Amino acid sequence: MNGKLLVSIIALTIMVLTSFVSDGYGYNVVGDHSIQSTFGVRETKEGQRVSKKRTVSASSLTQVIDKNDVLLDQYPKVRVVATGYYAGYESTGKHPSHPSYGITYSGVKVRRDDYSTIAADLRVFPLGTVLYIPGYGYGVVADKGGAIRGNKIDLYFETKQDVFTQWGKKSVDVYIVRRGEGKLTEAFLNNLNQKGIAAMAEVAN
Repeated sequence: MNGKLLVSIIALTIMVLTSFVSDGYGYNVVGDHSIQSTFGVRETKEGQRVSKKRTVSASSLTQVIDKNDVLLDQYPKVRVVATGYYAGYESTGKHPSHPSYGITYSGVKVRRDDYSTIAADLRVFPLGTVLYIPGYGYGVVADKGGAIRGNKIDLYFETKQDVFTQWGKKSVDVYIVRRGEGKLTEAFLNNLNQKGIAAMAEVAN
Protein backbone atom coordinates (compact mmCIF):
# COMPACT_ATOMS: atom_id res chain seq x y z
CA MET A 1 0.00 0.00 0.00
CA ASN A 2 1.54 3.32 -1.01
CA GLY A 3 1.81 6.30 1.31
CA LYS A 4 -0.81 8.49 -0.40
CA LEU A 5 -3.48 5.76 -0.20
CA LEU A 6 -2.73 5.16 3.48
CA VAL A 7 -3.06 8.88 4.27
CA SER A 8 -6.37 9.05 2.37
CA ILE A 9 -7.78 6.11 4.33
CA ILE A 10 -6.75 7.65 7.67
CA ALA A 11 -8.26 11.03 6.74
CA LEU A 12 -11.54 9.41 5.66
CA THR A 13 -11.73 7.42 8.91
CA ILE A 14 -11.26 10.58 10.98
CA MET A 15 -14.03 12.35 9.06
CA VAL A 16 -16.48 9.49 9.60
CA LEU A 17 -15.75 9.23 13.32
CA THR A 18 -16.11 12.99 13.75
CA SER A 19 -19.55 12.95 12.13
CA PHE A 20 -20.77 10.37 14.67
CA VAL A 21 -19.54 12.41 17.61
CA SER A 22 -21.55 15.47 16.56
CA ASP A 23 -24.38 16.29 18.98
CA GLY A 24 -27.42 17.63 17.17
CA TYR A 25 -27.49 18.81 13.60
CA GLY A 26 -26.17 21.86 11.81
CA TYR A 27 -26.90 24.10 8.89
CA ASN A 28 -25.25 27.20 7.50
CA VAL A 29 -26.41 30.74 8.26
CA VAL A 30 -24.79 34.14 8.20
CA GLY A 31 -24.26 35.69 11.61
CA ASP A 32 -21.91 36.42 14.48
CA HIS A 33 -21.05 34.14 17.37
CA SER A 34 -24.04 33.98 19.71
CA ILE A 35 -26.06 31.59 21.84
CA GLN A 36 -29.84 31.45 22.01
CA SER A 37 -31.91 29.04 24.11
CA THR A 38 -35.64 28.82 23.50
CA PHE A 39 -38.12 26.42 25.12
CA GLY A 40 -35.57 23.75 25.88
CA VAL A 41 -33.79 23.85 22.52
CA ARG A 42 -30.31 25.38 22.62
CA GLU A 43 -28.87 27.05 19.54
CA THR A 44 -25.17 27.88 19.30
CA LYS A 45 -24.08 30.16 16.47
CA GLU A 46 -20.40 30.13 15.65
CA GLY A 47 -19.56 32.22 12.62
CA GLN A 48 -21.64 30.67 9.88
CA ARG A 49 -22.72 27.48 11.64
CA VAL A 50 -25.74 26.89 13.88
CA SER A 51 -26.02 23.78 16.01
CA LYS A 52 -29.40 22.72 17.40
CA LYS A 53 -30.36 19.89 19.72
CA ARG A 54 -32.65 17.28 18.22
CA THR A 55 -36.25 16.93 19.40
CA VAL A 56 -37.43 13.36 19.60
CA SER A 57 -40.38 11.21 20.66
CA ALA A 58 -41.60 10.76 24.22
CA SER A 59 -39.58 7.60 24.78
CA SER A 60 -36.28 9.50 24.58
CA LEU A 61 -37.38 13.14 24.75
CA THR A 62 -36.86 13.38 28.51
CA GLN A 63 -33.31 11.99 28.19
CA VAL A 64 -32.38 14.76 25.74
CA ILE A 65 -33.81 17.48 27.97
CA ASP A 66 -32.38 16.13 31.22
CA LYS A 67 -28.85 15.72 29.82
CA ASN A 68 -28.60 18.90 27.74
CA ASP A 69 -28.91 22.62 28.40
CA VAL A 70 -32.51 23.48 29.23
CA LEU A 71 -33.57 26.59 31.09
CA LEU A 72 -35.70 24.96 33.77
CA ASP A 73 -34.74 27.50 36.43
CA GLN A 74 -37.20 29.99 34.95
CA TYR A 75 -40.09 27.81 36.21
CA PRO A 76 -41.28 27.32 39.81
CA LYS A 77 -40.01 24.05 41.30
CA VAL A 78 -41.96 21.79 43.66
CA ARG A 79 -40.88 18.59 45.41
CA VAL A 80 -43.41 15.79 44.93
CA VAL A 81 -43.77 12.06 45.37
CA ALA A 82 -44.44 10.60 41.92
CA THR A 83 -45.92 7.17 41.30
CA GLY A 84 -46.96 5.47 38.07
CA TYR A 85 -50.28 4.10 36.88
CA TYR A 86 -51.88 2.59 33.79
CA ALA A 87 -55.46 2.26 32.58
CA GLY A 88 -55.89 -1.31 33.83
CA TYR A 89 -57.87 -2.68 36.76
CA GLU A 90 -54.99 -2.64 39.26
CA SER A 91 -54.66 1.14 38.88
CA THR A 92 -58.16 2.33 38.06
CA GLY A 93 -60.54 -0.46 39.03
CA LYS A 94 -61.80 -0.57 35.44
CA HIS A 95 -61.65 -3.34 32.86
CA PRO A 96 -61.33 -2.66 29.10
CA SER A 97 -65.08 -3.33 28.73
CA HIS A 98 -65.93 -0.46 31.09
CA PRO A 99 -67.40 2.54 29.19
CA SER A 100 -65.03 4.92 31.00
CA TYR A 101 -61.92 2.77 30.55
CA GLY A 102 -58.95 5.01 29.67
CA ILE A 103 -60.94 8.21 30.20
CA THR A 104 -59.60 10.72 32.72
CA TYR A 105 -61.55 12.96 35.10
CA SER A 106 -61.13 15.83 32.63
CA GLY A 107 -62.75 13.76 29.89
CA VAL A 108 -59.64 13.33 27.73
CA LYS A 109 -58.19 9.92 26.94
CA VAL A 110 -55.04 8.76 28.68
CA ARG A 111 -51.89 8.97 26.58
CA ARG A 112 -48.12 8.59 26.80
CA ASP A 113 -46.72 11.12 24.36
CA ASP A 114 -44.47 14.18 24.25
CA TYR A 115 -47.08 15.60 26.64
CA SER A 116 -48.57 12.76 28.67
CA THR A 117 -51.63 12.68 30.91
CA ILE A 118 -50.95 12.63 34.64
CA ALA A 119 -53.05 12.71 37.81
CA ALA A 120 -52.66 15.16 40.70
CA ASP A 121 -54.42 16.73 43.65
CA LEU A 122 -56.41 19.38 41.80
CA ARG A 123 -56.14 21.75 44.76
CA VAL A 124 -52.37 21.77 44.24
CA PHE A 125 -52.18 21.36 40.45
CA PRO A 126 -55.45 22.28 38.69
CA LEU A 127 -56.56 20.51 35.52
CA GLY A 128 -54.52 21.67 32.52
CA THR A 129 -51.36 22.32 34.55
CA VAL A 130 -48.25 21.44 32.54
CA LEU A 131 -45.36 20.01 34.55
CA TYR A 132 -41.90 18.95 33.50
CA ILE A 133 -40.91 15.79 35.39
CA PRO A 134 -37.20 14.86 35.09
CA GLY A 135 -36.88 11.26 33.98
CA TYR A 136 -40.42 11.22 32.56
CA GLY A 137 -40.96 14.30 30.42
CA TYR A 138 -43.86 16.73 30.15
CA GLY A 139 -47.08 15.83 31.94
CA VAL A 140 -50.46 17.54 31.71
CA VAL A 141 -52.78 17.22 34.70
CA ALA A 142 -55.87 15.46 33.36
CA ASP A 143 -56.95 13.26 36.25
CA LYS A 144 -57.26 12.92 40.00
CA GLY A 145 -57.11 9.94 42.34
CA GLY A 146 -58.31 8.92 45.76
CA ALA A 147 -54.75 8.35 46.98
CA ILE A 148 -53.34 11.46 45.27
CA ARG A 149 -53.33 14.08 48.02
CA GLY A 150 -51.05 17.08 48.52
CA ASN A 151 -47.73 17.06 46.71
CA LYS A 152 -48.26 13.74 44.99
CA ILE A 153 -48.67 13.00 41.29
CA ASP A 154 -49.43 9.85 39.31
CA LEU A 155 -47.75 9.42 35.92
CA TYR A 156 -49.49 7.53 33.12
CA PHE A 157 -47.77 4.58 31.44
CA GLU A 158 -49.20 2.31 28.76
CA THR A 159 -48.72 -0.99 30.61
CA LYS A 160 -48.32 -2.30 34.15
CA GLN A 161 -44.85 -3.53 33.23
CA ASP A 162 -43.86 -0.01 32.13
CA VAL A 163 -44.97 1.34 35.52
CA PHE A 164 -42.62 -0.99 37.38
CA THR A 165 -39.67 -1.07 34.98
CA GLN A 166 -39.63 2.62 34.01
CA TRP A 167 -40.71 4.38 37.19
CA GLY A 168 -42.08 2.82 40.38
CA LYS A 169 -42.16 5.49 43.09
CA LYS A 170 -39.82 8.46 43.35
CA SER A 171 -39.40 11.77 45.14
CA VAL A 172 -38.56 14.32 42.47
CA ASP A 173 -38.47 18.07 41.82
CA VAL A 174 -41.01 18.97 39.14
CA TYR A 175 -41.21 22.25 37.24
CA ILE A 176 -44.49 24.12 36.78
CA VAL A 177 -44.35 25.20 33.13
CA ARG A 178 -47.95 26.37 33.07
CA ARG A 179 -50.57 26.47 35.83
CA GLY A 180 -53.91 25.16 34.62
CA GLU A 181 -57.25 26.91 34.78
CA GLY A 182 -59.29 23.90 35.91
CA LYS A 183 -60.09 22.36 32.55
CA LEU A 184 -58.46 20.34 29.80
CA THR A 185 -59.62 19.45 26.29
CA GLU A 186 -58.50 16.95 23.67
CA ALA A 187 -57.91 19.90 21.31
CA PHE A 188 -55.43 21.52 23.72
CA LEU A 189 -53.62 18.24 24.35
CA ASN A 190 -53.50 17.41 20.64
CA ASN A 191 -52.07 20.86 19.89
CA LEU A 192 -49.27 20.35 22.42
CA ASN A 193 -48.33 16.97 20.98
CA GLN A 194 -48.50 18.09 17.37
CA LYS A 195 -46.12 20.97 18.01
CA GLY A 196 -43.83 19.15 20.44
CA ILE A 197 -41.18 21.30 22.15
CA ALA A 198 -42.26 24.33 20.10
CA ALA A 199 -45.58 24.29 21.96
CA MET A 200 -43.75 25.72 24.99
CA ALA A 201 -43.91 29.10 23.25
CA GLU A 202 -47.67 29.03 23.73
CA VAL A 203 -47.83 27.13 27.02
CA ALA A 204 -45.39 29.41 28.86
CA ASN A 205 -47.43 32.51 28.02
